[in-house]
Amino acid sequence: MATKSQATNNGKITLNRKILVSIINLAAKEINGVESVTNSARPWYKRVFNRYDDGVKIVFEKNGALTIDVYLNIYAGYNVPDIAYRVQENIRNSLATMVALKPLKINIHIINVECDKEVEENA
Repeated sequence: MATKSQATNNGKITLNRKILVSIINLAAKEINGVESVTNSARPWYKRVFNRYDDGVKIVFEKNGALTIDVYLNIYAGYNVPDIAYRVQENIRNSLATMVALKPLKINIHIINVECDKEVEENA
């Protein structure tokens, strides 16, 4: 299990990857237009063996930088660049306030656009 350690004047802080994934999931789902965070873009064998993935990929660089990839399903009728920007900002703010981390990159990948049931019935 990947962890992030950070030294402070009073001691050492260790963050489990699952905590970061849950913060990122909550931050992404708070944005209007986001249907879900998904791992359907990954190959089937990686989904089977890495069940804890939940559509978020976190990479800890050697220089201490943090790179995040988030895979989303969104609802139809929303502006995709606007949703991606708002998700990035919400993730950045959530990580800064909850665990005092500033990620270097936050990449948003739109995997699927979900239509409402009414739209599908009328088509």
